[in-house]
Amino acid sequence: MLPAALLLLAVLLLVWAKMSNTGCEQEKEPQESPAEPPPSGGPAARQSPPGRQPQPARAGRAGAEHEQLAVYNPAALRRPALAKFVLGSFDDNSSDDELMATAFRVGRRRSSLAGVGGTVPEPPTVSALLEPSAGIRPSMSGLDLAKKSHRKMDLQRDFSVASPAEFVTRFGGNRVIEKVLIANNGIAAVKCMRSIRRWAYEMFRNERAIRFVVMVTPEDLKANAEYIKMADHYVPVPGGTNNNNYANVELIVDISKRIPVQAVWAGWGHASENHKLPELLQKNGIAFLGLVAQWSEEDQKDQQTISIPLETYAQGCVKDLEEGLEVAMRIGYPLMIKAAEGGGGKGIRKVEAAEEFSACFRQVQAEAPGSPIFLMQLAQHARHLEVQVLADEYGNAISLFSRDCSIQRRHQKIIEEAPATIAAPSVTEVMEKCAVRLAQMVGYVSAGTVEYLYGEDGSFHFLELNPRLQVEHPCTEMVADVNLPAAQLQIAMGIPLHRIKDIRVLYGESPWGDTPICFHSPSKPPMPRGHVIAARITSENPEEGFKPSSGTVQELNFRSSKNVWGYFSVAAAGGLHEFADSQFGHCFSWGENREEAISNMVVALKELSIRGDFRTTVEYLIKLLETESFQNNETHTGWLDHLIAEKVQAEKPDTILGVVCGALNVADAAFRTCMTDFLHTLERGQVLPAASLLNIVDVELIYEGVKYVLQVARQSLTTYVIIMNRTHIEIDVHRLNDGGLLLSYDGCSYTTYMKEEIDRYRITIGNKTCTFEKEKDPTVLRSPCAGKLLQYMVEDGGHVDERKVYAEIEVMKIIMTLTVEEAGRLHYIKRPGALLEAGCVIARLQLDDPSKVKPAQPFTGGLPAQQTLPITGEKQHQVLRNVLDNLTNVMNGYCLPEPYFKTKVEEWVAQLMKTLRDPALPLLELQEIMTSISGRIPLAVEKSIRKVMAQYASNITSVLCRFPSQQIASVLDTHAATLQRKAEREVFFMNTQSLVQLVQRYRSGIRGYMKAVVLDLLRRYLQVETQFQHAHYDKCVISLREQCKPNMTPVLESIFSHAQVAKKNQLVIMLIDQLCGRDPTLTDELTTILHELTQLSKTEHSKVALRARQVLIASHMPSYELRHNQVESIFISAIDMYGHEYCPENLKVGNCVFFQREFGWLLDGTLAKLILSETSIFDVLPVFFYHTNEVVRMAALEVYVRRGYIAYELHSLQHQQLSDGTCLVEFQFMLPSSHPNRMSVPISISNPDLARHSTELFMDSGFCPTSQRMGVMVAFRRFEDFTRNFDEVISCFANSPSDSGLLSEAQATIYDEEDTKNIREEPIHILNIALCSADHVEDEKLVPIFRAFAQSKREFPKFFTFRARDEFAEDRIYRHLEPALAFQLELSRMRNFELTAIPCANHRMHLYLGAARVQAGTEATDYRFFIRAIVRHSDLITKAWWHRDP
Repeated sequence: MLPAALLLLAVLLLVWAKMSNTGCEQEKEPQESPAEPPPSGGPAARQSPPGRQPQPARAGRAGAEHEQLAVYNPAALRRPALAKFVLGSFDDNSSDDELMATAFRVGRRRSSLAGVGGTVPEPPTVSALLEPSAGIRPSMSGLDLAKKSHRKMDLQRDFSVASPAEFVTRFGGNRVIEKVLIANNGIAAVKCMRSIRRWAYEMFRNERAIRFVVMVTPEDLKANAEYIKMADHYVPVPGGTNNNNYANVELIVDISKRIPVQAVWAGWGHASENHKLPELLQKNGIAFLGLVAQWSEEDQKDQQTISIPLETYAQGCVKDLEEGLEVAMRIGYPLMIKAAEGGGGKGIRKVEAAEEFSACFRQVQAEAPGSPIFLMQLAQHARHLEVQVLADEYGNAISLFSRDCSIQRRHQKIIEEAPATIAAPSVTEVMEKCAVRLAQMVGYVSAGTVEYLYGEDGSFHFLELNPRLQVEHPCTEMVADVNLPAAQLQIAMGIPLHRIKDIRVLYGESPWGDTPICFHSPSKPPMPRGHVIAARITSENPEEGFKPSSGTVQELNFRSSKNVWGYFSVAAAGGLHEFADSQFGHCFSWGENREEAISNMVVALKELSIRGDFRTTVEYLIKLLETESFQNNETHTGWLDHLIAEKVQAEKPDTILGVVCGALNVADAAFRTCMTDFLHTLERGQVLPAASLLNIVDVELIYEGVKYVLQVARQSLTTYVIIMNRTHIEIDVHRLNDGGLLLSYDGCSYTTYMKEEIDRYRITIGNKTCTFEKEKDPTVLRSPCAGKLLQYMVEDGGHVDERKVYAEIEVMKIIMTLTVEEAGRLHYIKRPGALLEAGCVIARLQLDDPSKVKPAQPFTGGLPAQQTLPITGEKQHQVLRNVLDNLTNVMNGYCLPEPYFKTKVEEWVAQLMKTLRDPALPLLELQEIMTSISGRIPLAVEKSIRKVMAQYASNITSVLCRFPSQQIASVLDTHAATLQRKAEREVFFMNTQSLVQLVQRYRSGIRGYMKAVVLDLLRRYLQVETQFQHAHYDKCVISLREQCKPNMTPVLESIFSHAQVAKKNQLVIMLIDQLCGRDPTLTDELTTILHELTQLSKTEHSKVALRARQVLIASHMPSYELRHNQVESIFISAIDMYGHEYCPENLKVGNCVFFQREFGWLLDGTLAKLILSETSIFDVLPVFFYHTNEVVRMAALEVYVRRGYIAYELHSLQHQQLSDGTCLVEFQFMLPSSHPNRMSVPISISNPDLARHSTELFMDSGFCPTSQRMGVMVAFRRFEDFTRNFDEVISCFANSPSDSGLLSEAQATIYDEEDTKNIREEPIHILNIALCSADHVEDEKLVPIFRAFAQSKREFPKFFTFRARDEFAEDRIYRHLEPALAFQLELSRMRNFELTAIPCANHRMHLYLGAARVQAGTEATDYRFFIRAIVRHSDLITKAWWHRDP
């Protein structure tokens, strides 16, 4: 049993008037029709029974002498009992979700208040409600939901109706209505026009037979409201809250008279329940398409109608806060505060404790100003059931089955269904009969709804009677097949119920007949057809307590089907304003049973696409419909509030998927914005820096307290790269015309949209939504949405505690509270009454403890590897297209950040050259073309080409095989010559155009096509960069702008490409190296391109210009192959000349050998040419270290040493062999006097022996015992060979020159013991190791293992120097520099600078960046570049190093 409501009166007895004994026979009496049809030009007088006057009707609002109350309980059928009841709401389409059952309140309206009780001597039993029937008849809406068998009825009519006037005459009406004013907006206006126009077309074959006038506010116009476009005429009205327009009765009546109209339809909400509206309309002869009450004094005397005294009603209301607190203490908590004139979730609050009462009471007063307020005990776990009634002005009333509206949030319905299946059929029948009898007793005319609360024990309690059409009335329309707005119109025209076609069909009668129907006991009781589920679509955010919001709609796409339909008050490019109702759509699904209806609705909602500035309830509705409780019909009016309290949310997308989509949307928006802004500035003649054109965007997203830091870069217009924590993924992205993104991620495609709000990003992925927060400042308090600031709950400068309310705002007619996250002192920015925009600052908060603000924790994980789909294909020609597109995009400016860019470009260039060199490439392209044109060209031509293809495929592995371009061209030309008609030739050439293009591409063979592709990329580079050469950037942009007027897009593209010039340079250099590295010979076309590259004079192009110049210079030098062959020829000729026994005598000059003090070079000597050659041979010599001829290996090592140490004084050079036969060269040399490591010390005259030998030993005027060095040169094929022979190699230094007695004596004489020790601790000799490797290894991978690496045959060897004084750490200044030549760079002269070696493509040049040495802790400001080079010229060498004694 539900808890009974406590009445404010001490005693309230049930009083029932005598029910009418009017039988079915009376109902069957024909109705009188007017003698003459009313004139069509104006409103006709409405026929009413004598003495009966139309009254504004709502049960419970009229003051009268009596009130009739009733409650149904199964026990009441067995024993008399006092009814239990509660005070109900009068309002609206909402249901008071946890209200008490209340008594029926019926009576004549005399004021805005309603009676609340009266007393009579004897309370009747419930059985009185069932009169005049003696027993319970089958219910009109039982649990049997099987589809009603359609009786074969003749819906075809043998007459036509041309106008409403003719319709009224034929169907027994008394008022012609041709023009209707809709005193409403939104979905109410849309539904009314759609329903009546559908009926008008069926009846008149003209949907515009009934014309509609609508009221339009500035806000509705701005929101592009859909109902405005549907109307026949509009009338502008003031904007703002509804008391200025749709709820303004005087304004509505004035417009009705001015237009004029014959009827007014108020729908629901606004003025639909204001009793003044029908009263004033009736006085002016205008019909009201809504529920009105008609009764006469005679009816009251016959006790057919009753009323409730006004004083009794007033006693049930509370006047102010103090009285409310007092009454609340008597009722007990929890309780409900309800305004009689509230509705739609407005003017109702649930109070759990006394501390909440004051705030809730004020909010109810603010949402329904001036309304009487009730306090009611809370009814828990109740179901909200209601019955749709329809009555005419002749006393007929029927029930159109029941509805279940228990799913509510904020006491407002969100999901409805019909018929109600939770109650037993017998109970449902009683509810329906009570509703019909109530409508008859108060004399209601038109459509209304009687609402009940249904308890778990099977009892039901009257809640209220809504004297209007409900929002959810389409549920009844679908199960009853009755057009309710059209029925309202026909009833207002005076048409009896039994003459309305839909009603006749419902009761199994012929649709166009005129026989009366016994509605109390019909011969064919109506049954509901199937089951209907309805879902309200509102602009509310379920994640924030269903907070309403306004804004525009970008897309609304609802896919109707035979079982699902819906209507909306907005469309694409429309919107909702802050004064509108949050509901803008209603969806309905039909099924044979409840399960099928639910399934249909879920599918429809998942296909519903709504994008706008606001959140919607669609995803949450899906979640509710799929919950087990709803599926099992185990819900109640507090069920949804319980889910909200438990923070049950709609299904969210995968977190990483959401992060990826969020990052893509944010980055794409940034890309679009910067491009658009830049283009607009160009159009205005302004010049922005090229760096303002973004191609890389940093994104920060916060989700559930975790911060995701990402970087998004564009690899092309449709390929984005997302980088997070050193991991990256590529996403294929396509921008949609509606602003969304279509992307492919992890093998699936997704459509995603973003709405950026003040403090968050709202990302929609399919039909799921996730929200990412931005970094926000808790000291800045902003308005979450547009609205009005009502009041502050804290004084200016006052203190507010953590998570406490600080202000109240009004949003879309709802009072919302705002809370703070942290405690602090509040300082006002806005004043009460101010209109608020979304995101505007309301106040600032001075935090008590700023340290309590906890930042989001950074996400440390990476992006998971995704499953990629082979979109581009893996065949060679498909790979080529993809790679070529990627490189073209690089030239267009779509460059990734480092280090990803270099890796990607190297990979793409390698793939490009590999595919271009593949002989199968043209064959694959030809096969693809033949597939597309097969059947479009003559069969003979196709066979000939395929034969050529087969021949090429069979010989494709041959080095002499060449793509048969000429043969294919010949086949085409031969056939074209046989065509006589010009039209035939044109068709043939059009069909074979792709073939001709292929032939032209490969007319110079595969290598020719390869060069053409690379040259095309280089031209793209030049095309952009030459435009920025001749002046400053600003002037270049202005010049481009003048050239391209009025289209600024090419200018934008050029600047975007130029902004990435540094990275494009890397690609250009790679392409030049690939094209010219192996073959220095240049074609005229390539020479021209390279020459143009050398003309690029800006600093940003210096690397490209230098590399192009080097290639041009190299093209005039002998090729590698030629130099290799020449060196090999010299070695072979030397062997042939001196025999296979190699000896140093081969390099003699006259009679002087190398071991003599005086020597010289024989310029025409065989190997001397290699030592003195001005041509670079260091890249050639290492190959001969591994020659098959041992003598050649020995000669190559010696030439390398003599050429490398040409600036030193070589004293001896000996050849040896290791135990495994490896050749080794030992040599001794003296450091030149200019060497920085040579210490010149005056010769002591106290040691005559040392003085005597000084000339012979050291050959200069000073004496330096540490200037003598020893070196070893040996070449191994593998590093393992070197490690295996290391001990034997190092043993060569056991008897170094520094160990001789003379040098030891000299050191002892000049240095003391400690100095000598220090000198000997540092190794001073040279060990040169050459290693051969077939693979390219990065420098940094070679250094850790101390590998002296010899590069492949086409590159210079690499050198690494490791010094003992630095614990064998690499001396990077000498990287890739032969130690023997290092001193010639005179790096010691730059001792005042800290040097950093800069890699240089030219091996002969050495570039250093010097930073001036400064004191510790001081920042260096002097930076300089130093370029050092060794010049080899025969004249200089001979002058410097040739020395002969006379």
